[in-house]
Amino acid sequence: MRNRKVCLILLSCILAPIMVLCLGSSGTETDIASAGQSDYELLARVISGEARGEPYIGKVAVGAVVMNRVYSSLFPSTISGVIFQDWAFTSVYDGQINSRPDPDSYRAAGEAMSGRDPTYGALYFYNPARVTSYWIFSRKVTTVIGNHYFAK
Repeated sequence: MRNRKVCLILLSCILAPIMVLCLGSSGTETDIASAGQSDYELLARVISGEARGEPYIGKVAVGAVVMNRVYSSLFPSTISGVIFQDWAFTSVYDGQINSRPDPDSYRAAGEAMSGRDPTYGALYFYNPARVTSYWIFSRKVTTVIGNHYFAK
């Protein structure tokens, strides 16, 4: 099962830059749920929505949390499954995920998909100033980057 996930992620990393080059110049925005959206694009969109205004390494860290969840038996085994899991990411529910990501979010998505993990295996992240579900404070913090706490 893990080999299948690794193969899918590697394939996404190879095809993602080609898709960005082909799709990036069209100038049209599409809904992220439409057919043909790559995992790379989806990850860049969630990074943009969740880590807008954060330092670049914080964007990579948000992407790493998504990838850590893909590898964890506690979460769905696909990037889209993790991102669209009920109440997993605020940007899915407030519509920010439908906005075009900035170049740093694309670059951060590529790094996260390639295995970079500045969170030390975190499965969660939160901004303590905006927490609405206090169970998150029971999780062990692995690092703090910008306004986000990353936890296992």
